[in-house]
Amino acid sequence: QVQLVESGGGLVEAGDSLRVSCAASGGSLSSISLGWFRQAPGKEREFVGTMTWTSGVGSTYYADSLKGRFTISRDNAKNTWYLEINSLKPEDTAVYYCAATLRYMRSTRIADYEYWGQGTQVTVSS
Repeated sequence: QVQLVESGGGLVEAGDSLRVSCAASGGSLSSISLGWFRQAPGKEREFVGTMTWTSGVGSTYYADSLKGRFTISRDNAKNTWYLEINSLKPEDTAVYYCAATLRYMRSTRIADYEYWGQGTQVTVSS
């Protein structure tokens, strides 16, 4: 079992940057795929990006529509992943979730991730 805990959300202004965190525990985290998703009010949950990690090397993949402003990174020593969002827009307002699978796969599909965090709210004011 993998436990995921997000933190770092909040209220920011348009144009700001924000970094949200996802701390992982349990299971073997040496080979893992960690995805980020978001869900805006009244909308379906959507894929933001993912990092596949194995043998100490991470590889990232992002949704085409979000490339350039979102960056996923990992602090291996802390077993914590980060999602940095730059040039925030009001339409980035959403609950941001991290999700994990212990399979080495690059997936945009919600169903492929077995473990989910509770989410953290990001609100961007105009």
